Amino acid sequence: MNLMSRREEAVYLTKTTGILPAMKLKQATDMLPYAQAMYDGGARVIEITMTTPGVLENFRAISAAFGDRLYLAAGTCLDAASALDAIQAGARILVSPAVVPEVIDVANRYRVACYSGAFTATEVFTVMRLGADMVKIFPAALGGPAYMTNLKMVFPEVNLIPSGGINLQTAGEFIRCGACAVSGMRNFFDAEQVAQHGVGWITRQTQKYLQLVAEARDNLPPLP
Repeated sequence: MNLMSRREEAVYLTKTTGILPAMKLKQATDMLPYAQAMYDGGARVIEITMTTPGVLENFRAISAAFGDRLYLAAGTCLDAASALDAIQAGARILVSPAVVPEVIDVANRYRVACYSGAFTATEVFTVMRLGADMVKIFPAALGGPAYMTNLKMVFPEVNLIPSGGINLQTAGEFIRCGACAVSGMRNFFDAEQVAQHGVGWITRQTQKYLQLVAEARDNLPPLP
């Protein structure tokens, strides 16, 4: 019997898979096939940005199709109103690209997970104190993999998810340097690649990142 709350399970699934694939589109589209492709590749938590037209309808459709098998994260949550809309549509994780206290407050009030954006040590400490479950370091490419180690040295208990500039060449190193998962959009979902190769491209990309994370975890160095 699963004794974890849904909030705890969201964090657990993100950490065990080690990936948070994200999607963002410029026009309203049925995203259920893309969610299915990520699920088939091994993802158990996926993010769709709130800036995507029709995002709430997609949350409802994907939630109805998958239930507890796939957790939905609402990305780019910038205010309390959109955060509440996302929860009511089926999102179980709120994700922000920056420090947005009211989004963390909504997550705490409705007992859903919150992956707050941050970059500096001060920002990381701020969102940890406000109650964020995980911290999405954005843009991660600016600091590089070693920056994860710097943050873990002073905040050993923090759950870091680097996003922005992660690719197949750097994902493993981010994990080895202290990240518990990696995230991104174009590395998991590229509309041009999907148009050319079909949704199977999404599944294969998801599998590649899962494998890179697993390989990196098999060879984790001790952190300073």
